[in-house]
Amino acid sequence: MKDLTISLPEEVELDKVKMIIAVLLFQQGVLSSGQAAALVGISRRLFLEEVGKHGVSVFGESVEDIAKAKSIEI
Repeated sequence: MKDLTISLPEEVELDKVKMIIAVLLFQQGVLSSGQAAALVGISRRLFLEEVGKHGVSVFGESVEDIAKAKSIEI
């Protein structure tokens, strides 16, 4: 595993930064959900719950794509 060191202002919450990075890497397919959860230090289940709060689908579609699909009449 690689290490990254960055300087952040005191008011920035480190856990939130870790989550944002993990979500982006998961969304791009760089990390699996398990790897992303480990990066943040939470369970895979909790990570998958948090991903949705960031507008990322665990199924590969965006929230907008899912909303559009729901509105299509068959």
